[in-house]
Amino acid sequence: MPELPEVETVRRGLSPAMEGAFVRQVELRRPDLRFPLPRDFVARLEGRRVLGLARRAKYLLIDLDDGTTVIAHLGMSGSFRVEANDAATTPGDFHRERSKDEKHDHVVIHLDRPGDGGSVRVIYNDPRRFGFMDLALRNEIDDYPAFRTLGPEPVGNALDADYLATRFAGKVQPLKTALLDQSVIAGLGNIYVCEALWRSHLAPQRAAATLVTPGGRPKKELVVLTDAIRAVIADAIAAGGSSLRDHIQTDGTLGYFQHSFRVYDREGEPCLTPGCGGTVGRIVQGGRSTFYCRACQK
Repeated sequence: MPELPEVETVRRGLSPAMEGAFVRQVELRRPDLRFPLPRDFVARLEGRRVLGLARRAKYLLIDLDDGTTVIAHLGMSGSFRVEANDAATTPGDFHRERSKDEKHDHVVIHLDRPGDGGSVRVIYNDPRRFGFMDLALRNEIDDYPAFRTLGPEPVGNALDADYLATRFAGKVQPLKTALLDQSVIAGLGNIYVCEALWRSHLAPQRAAATLVTPGGRPKKELVVLTDAIRAVIADAIAAGGSSLRDHIQTDGTLGYFQHSFRVYDREGEPCLTPGCGGTVGRIVQGGRSTFYCRACQK
């Protein structure tokens, strides 16, 4: 499933085509994706102007001029394709190329851009149909069921060591599991948790509470971990994302952050920490693979 940097890359890739454009027509080629599409989906989009695109955790938000927001989730295999002037691009950065088979084109949004007089088609393609689209009012977006319990974004100012100390205090839960809890940090996924723990030299099995003082203050290790989380997400966004399933960028080139993985998916290879000499191992936590160095992550 695409993680936060991949969705942010998709947002940035779609913005130039969609922002400021008018929705001339919407084609629904099936009534459902993972869930049924809203019955008034077409009526509420057609004739509206796209004000902007945003992101919350791993969700893409498309804001319209009447206060409506389209909420889109890519699921396992979803992608958007932009077609204009006989050229097609797929915003996002996926390790393997996304589907362009038209039989999996489920939603087609026809847009007119008044400034340059051009028109584009934004096409949602999803072979597995694990993604979905829904509608909500922008001023009520925080009450949307998927967003009610989400924690702060890993790229925002709300995420700091003091905040994490309040969430980790008294928790015997392993660090890896605690960091994957979306109510603690929104949008932080398996790849980037492994990478952040490696950068901060912390063992994924370590109890979260061990990073907090008896008085509830963050230890230095928690400050280092917080900085590592923010840095690895920023690096991945700058590189265009790193999903292992298919995203490609708007210009069609594959992203390369996956080639910068320091620990993820490197089982049996030497640890890249200078002077470590350890070997990357793999364990399973909560049904997900965890990659870490037993020698330098304590």
